[in-house]
Amino acid sequence: MNWLSGLRERRTIGGRVARLVFSAAAVSAMVLGMAGTGSGAAAADTVIDTIPVGARPAGVAVTPDGSRVYVANNSGTSVSVIDTASNSVVDTIAVGAGPSEVAVSPDGSRVYVTNSSAASVSVIDTGTNTVVDTIAVGIAPFGVAVSPDGSRVYVTNLFDGTVDVIDTGTNTVVDTITIGAFSFGVAVSPLGSRVYVTNQSNGTVDVIDTATNTVVDAIVVGPAPSAVAVSPFGFRVYVTVAGDSTVSVINTLTNTVVDTIPVGAGPTDVAVSPTGTRVYVPNQGDDTVSVINTLTDAVVDTIPVGDFPAGVAVSPDGSRVYVTNQNDDTVSVIAVEKCPGSLCFGTGSFAGAGAGSTGSAGSTGGGSFAGAGAGAGSAGSTTS
Repeated sequence: MNWLSGLRERRTIGGRVARLVFSAAAVSAMVLGMAGTGSGAAAADTVIDTIPVGARPAGVAVTPDGSRVYVANNSGTSVSVIDTASNSVVDTIAVGAGPSEVAVSPDGSRVYVTNSSAASVSVIDTGTNTVVDTIAVGIAPFGVAVSPDGSRVYVTNLFDGTVDVIDTGTNTVVDTITIGAFSFGVAVSPLGSRVYVTNQSNGTVDVIDTATNTVVDAIVVGPAPSAVAVSPFGFRVYVTVAGDSTVSVINTLTNTVVDTIPVGAGPTDVAVSPTGTRVYVPNQGDDTVSVINTLTDAVVDTIPVGDFPAGVAVSPDGSRVYVTNQNDDTVSVIAVEKCPGSLCFGTGSFAGAGAGSTGSAGSTGGGSFAGAGAGAGSAGSTTS
């Protein structure tokens, strides 16, 4: 079962009825445009550059305009800033000890960095590439995600099993949600109504209602789930399960696992393309990135990258994928074939953007569709 089966849904969101209705012709156009001929053939995705960065790079995020990539260098106290036009490091920003993950605000003005060894989050002003605030959080903060409106940042704390909720207006923690030991990855739905957190201690994805900041569901996935990302349409959540080298696919309408996809050894992170048709998974055990076709929930390509890949992020236009390689202190740049199968959606474009990685809006008129999604390299859910 794939995400297209959920396109025709009627639901109540925030007291109003929202209809997501796509005609058969529109759906056909989307399938042709985003998946080529439907044959499942792999796109010609290739590593086109390798960029030296700091020591043991981990988390990575792309700005909404696609001009900059921010990389957390976990063995030091810095964040590398890459200019995507030249594929070179143009700045290095001092942050706290053990920076792990990064997330960019929807407007691109702020970058949030979890400092695992300093129990803090650094707030970077992207206009000046300087740290403008440091926020105390829980023990060993790791995952970080920004809400679609930019008003909240969610931070997982590995060793005290909590999620801190930060008000970005005041840069203070306004709530702490108990999850369980080794809360790891985090992603926010595009409507901002749900937060998904991987819980490594019990093999679940916990679902948080952001209106009450309470856990409303726990979805069993598998041993040692790590990263989590949400599709731009919000009907699917993708979870890397390191314990059995798979990706669990969750239906957000039912909060159930609807598919399990074998990938490479030791998957660590996950990112969804702006169109929602591809999922990228770095595998630390075999130094590859698995490319999943979301229409078939199958791996259609395996891309060799650097030594011990850790983090992954996709550019807003979907043309580039950035992968951090911890053991050789580099970032691999993957060029993505724009229109797999030589077919594009209608006569226009399909665009998406994420914040860490956001709401959705769009029109199918004139052959175009625009959308945005949110979370740690992720985009959201339509649950209320």
